[in-house]
Amino acid sequence: MEAIRFSTKDILKLPDNPGVYRYYNAENTLIYVGKAKSLKKRVSSYFNKSAQHSRKTIRMVSEIDSIEIVLVNSEFDALLLENNLIKQNQPKYNILLKDDKTFPYLCVSNERFPRIYSTRKLIPSLGRYFGPFTNVKAMNNVLKLINSLFTLRTCRFDLSQENIAKGKFKVCLEYHLGNCQGPCEGFQSEEDYLKDVDQALNILKGNLGLPKSYFKERMQEAAAQLQFEKAQGFKEKLELVDDFHSKSVIVSPKLTDVDVFTIVSDEKYAFVNYIRIKNGMINLSKTNEIKKKLNETDEEILSLMLVDMRDRYQSITKEILTNKPLDLGSETFQPVVPQIGDKRKLVELSLKNSLFAKKEKYQSLDNVKDKGNRVLKQLQKDLQLKELPVHIECFDNSNIQGTNPVASMVCFKMGRPSKKDYRHYKIKTVIGPDDFASMTEVVGRRYKRLLEEKQPLPKLIVIDGGKGQLSAACDALKSLGIYGEIPIIGIAKRLEEIYFPEDSFPLHIDKKSESLRLIQKLRDEAHRFAITFHRDLRSKNSFNFELENVKGIGRFTVDKLLKEFRTMSGIEAASFEELSAIAGESRARRIQNFFQQKKEA
Repeated sequence: MEAIRFSTKDILKLPDNPGVYRYYNAENTLIYVGKAKSLKKRVSSYFNKSAQHSRKTIRMVSEIDSIEIVLVNSEFDALLLENNLIKQNQPKYNILLKDDKTFPYLCVSNERFPRIYSTRKLIPSLGRYFGPFTNVKAMNNVLKLINSLFTLRTCRFDLSQENIAKGKFKVCLEYHLGNCQGPCEGFQSEEDYLKDVDQALNILKGNLGLPKSYFKERMQEAAAQLQFEKAQGFKEKLELVDDFHSKSVIVSPKLTDVDVFTIVSDEKYAFVNYIRIKNGMINLSKTNEIKKKLNETDEEILSLMLVDMRDRYQSITKEILTNKPLDLGSETFQPVVPQIGDKRKLVELSLKNSLFAKKEKYQSLDNVKDKGNRVLKQLQKDLQLKELPVHIECFDNSNIQGTNPVASMVCFKMGRPSKKDYRHYKIKTVIGPDDFASMTEVVGRRYKRLLEEKQPLPKLIVIDGGKGQLSAACDALKSLGIYGEIPIIGIAKRLEEIYFPEDSFPLHIDKKSESLRLIQKLRDEAHRFAITFHRDLRSKNSFNFELENVKGIGRFTVDKLLKEFRTMSGIEAASFEELSAIAGESRARRIQNFFQQKKEA
């Protein structure tokens, strides 16, 4: 199918046919894939009805630079193509569709004496695959049942007639345990072995009636020949099949092969449940969570997920039940919304699973929020604060032997890092390694700026250090006239003691307390942020000083080079002409000689 490209000014030239449209931005990056009965009407609606669009849709439309279309025969063909394109390209404004490639399958191998084994790799040339199984335990139960009923081999030998005739193999422990009849030494014929494989295939297909009849007939034959021990063995296997069948979720003998899809959604998420019924039994139930990117309707999401999940789980069932009417127009299947009877009960069962997934999602979100509130309330209680510390800021200094002194401030809101509010500082007014004076400078600069910009002050300040650093921070607050307005504490590293201003006795919080862990997390994050900045600065300065040692190259030239090329590797990779444009020909030659000598050294 050939794709045709249009500009946004030519949308009226689009054909009035079904197809798939793709939106590209100015960088020619695919940002959205959609389908339509009428490409002209659908694409035009994005540009003509902007008042009805959400902010996300308006933002997407503002990014569209060109439109590419592909014509197809029907809306269902468009849906299939849309599904494939979304999975291949993952455009940022489409819901995320992923293949569950890690789900296991059961493979019946193409070997002369077939094996049945579990695998996560789908390689069709190796055999016939059943699955994928969303529940590993259920898959293992099926495999365990098959191994209990039939004496199938587990070895990987090449059991060709020639190899068996040459006596290349010897029976293993499985033979002596009675789990295998020894086809590797010719003790079991291929014809007899394949009878067991055929019955195992019936179980994998969900046709449990055939294995039950098979074992019942074998039991009666053995009993008729007075082979009562053998008859007892077949009876036990028959009971195993009956037990497995009774544990399966039986829907109705009237319903054979049916797919059920239901969806529940809100503004942010949609939850789609898929139940597959084979021979009147539920053999698969899977709920997918979809995060909405635009204002997708339930019908759009359900149509896309229906095609995707049927393809993923290799379903060819013609009958599909849903809780939303879908107009897909497919010859292979037709979704219906049942109103009464067993089919309606199936839809309600699937809907119950979708609603449960939605409830679990929001409960987990609430638990995270509740945990944050709980910790903050505990911290408020431990520190005897008047207000809940929903906004906490923590300061730390970093220097090595007085070089490149820096400081950091990290911010936590609602007990979680707010990285956009992190700040790092170069110490400007302090000479030498003076942590106390550095702390006074940094805290003063931080809150002077907040006051000037009329920004909200934190509900708690944490200082990484003992009484000395805490006193220095308090001096900065006093100079700004806000001392006493903001609670401030210091945490000493050695014993994790909490110090308050003007109190010589520290507070010891239980080491297992969540509130102390939050303070430690703040302190560790501030230390990490300061150390990272200090290392970067030290590395940059060591390069600056090294380059400044080149004759004729001063700080001014180094700054110009860094501004243009950003990094040392950038300057090194620059051509002679590029360096000359910034520093002049003579300096450019010296810089290149400097890097050349450094390479040879």
